[in-house]
Amino acid sequence: MEMLRRSSVFAAEVMEVFDRSPTDKELVSQAKALCRDYINSRLIQAGVSWSKPEYNAPVPGGKLAEVSTILLRLGDELEYIRPNVYRNIARQLNISLHSETVVSDAFLAVAAQIFTAGITWGKVVSLYAVAAGLAVDCVRHAQPAMVHTIVDCLGEFVRKTLVTWLKRRGGWADITKCVVNTDPSLRSHWLVAAVCSFGHFLKAIFFVLLPER
Repeated sequence: MEMLRRSSVFAAEVMEVFDRSPTDKELVSQAKALCRDYINSRLIQAGVSWSKPEYNAPVPGGKLAEVSTILLRLGDELEYIRPNVYRNIARQLNISLHSETVVSDAFLAVAAQIFTAGITWGKVVSLYAVAAGLAVDCVRHAQPAMVHTIVDCLGEFVRKTLVTWLKRRGGWADITKCVVNTDPSLRSHWLVAAVCSFGHFLKAIFFVLLPER
């Protein structure tokens, strides 16, 4: 069963990119690599039985590994304060998981709604949480091949919508600034902005308008 296959090109690209301004292609490659890591973590967390992914994990101690760790940490916090939003995504959207087109359209529709009012790191984390929640649904419903579709969709969305924003911030490493202190009052700083705008796209996850399938 082919799951979460990462090309060795990713490993080569992400090793040195943080020392210079990243290209669009590199940002998208990193986005997809981070998505695979996030999904892998959530599948393990959910106790879902699946074939071990064949990809090279970020090198321990490397910048991408640090970004992945922070992304997962922020995802844990966001999913903790909104536990029902990032579970059973397919059921919430009332979609079938047997059609690649349906899954792609659903994910991209939610992604577009999330960023309607602008881009923040909180919303980026939310995008990854939605992708992982949908991936868990796919594997649970015996549609593991759809995980690759979700990763590709996220990469395409990043290319079209988030690349310019990411480049202005110097790339994915900027997310590490979200964790500023171990003091709970400061550590949750990034959540304040996310929660304040959360109401706008919370409805999108539940009520996004998709054709009946």
